[in-house]
Amino acid sequence: MTELTPVQPEDTGTGTAAGATAPAEPACVALQMPVDVRSASLAVLATLGSVFMLHWASAVFIPVMVGLLCSYALSPVVDWLQLRRIPRAMSAALLILGILAGTGATAYSLSDDASKLIESLPAAAKKLRAAVRALPGAPDNTLATVQKAAAQLEQAAEETNRAAPVGRDVQRVHIERPKFDIKDYVWSGGLGLLGMLSQFGMMALIAFFLMASGDKFRRKLVKLAGPTLSSKKITLQALNQIHDQIQRYMLVQLFTSVLVGLATWLCFLAIGLEHAAVWGIAAGVLDLVPYIGSMVIASGSALVGFMQFGALDMALLAGGLSLVIHFIEAFLLTPWLASRANKMNPVAIFVGVLAWGWLWGLWGLLLGVPILVIIKTVCDRVDDLKPVGEFLGD
Repeated sequence: MTELTPVQPEDTGTGTAAGATAPAEPACVALQMPVDVRSASLAVLATLGSVFMLHWASAVFIPVMVGLLCSYALSPVVDWLQLRRIPRAMSAALLILGILAGTGATAYSLSDDASKLIESLPAAAKKLRAAVRALPGAPDNTLATVQKAAAQLEQAAEETNRAAPVGRDVQRVHIERPKFDIKDYVWSGGLGLLGMLSQFGMMALIAFFLMASGDKFRRKLVKLAGPTLSSKKITLQALNQIHDQIQRYMLVQLFTSVLVGLATWLCFLAIGLEHAAVWGIAAGVLDLVPYIGSMVIASGSALVGFMQFGALDMALLAGGLSLVIHFIEAFLLTPWLASRANKMNPVAIFVGVLAWGWLWGLWGLLLGVPILVIIKTVCDRVDDLKPVGEFLGD
């Protein structure tokens, strides 16, 4: 606790005479704030150690977190199936297999359109750059000038570093680069694909085990909370709050992502943009990434729209429609669906998403907000960590 202690002015011995009225001087206020250097140092070291462990063991933590969030989002469906007298393990297995099969079928059906869309992006970028250069009143092409100067400097450097004539008794050594071997690229690409599939398999298995076990792990955590009834009660309340908030967040996020995907598909279909279904699915998936996903869809759709229609106004229309859809979802629909208890500070969300993205890459961007919700719920239940929860809250 900080204390405010009034400090009285010192008597210098030159006071006024008796009965004289002296002007009242305001009392100085000193702020006494105890600082425990040892505790602060330990907290900093523990934070740095935690960050190192999260980065070093990301291959373990990421599947666990994704499986946990999937179990929160899908557990209501498993509960509903269990009420229909379907065993919980079978319900979880059928749900996981159905989602994987549906995702694979959708990706296969749209693979041709997606490949054509990706192949058209470089040509669209080249065409957009040429159109920007041809605009009336456009400044000189500084980039082309710089590139030309760089090419001349490189040519001069090559002429300077050209080997001198070799004498008769000197043997010339010529280093040959290894030939292109497609086996190496196929092997490395196959290993990357195998690693990605194994990671998705681990996520699906973790989600299956969590949904099949029900509230078993929650009861174990309550049992390990401590011998007193108050500690068990606090732990149970924290776990219930985490479960409710994460489940509410995941359900709202899934619902809004589906709406964003459908709205993007219909709008792009209305203006005649090609591969509208691919853009709709991409918009729904990238809507899970705060801030960055909307910018990717807007810029990409504007680029492809300019290539297809050949006019800047149509490109701006495609990108503007994407931004309007994401704006309505992010600032109107989502705050209305999510209650105030689940709303967090936008600045904390932005900084947290950047931090987790730096730590775990794309998975960090997807998991940043749910992890912050969990941290805030735990901090609200611990007295020493309540300032952190207050900072994360709205």
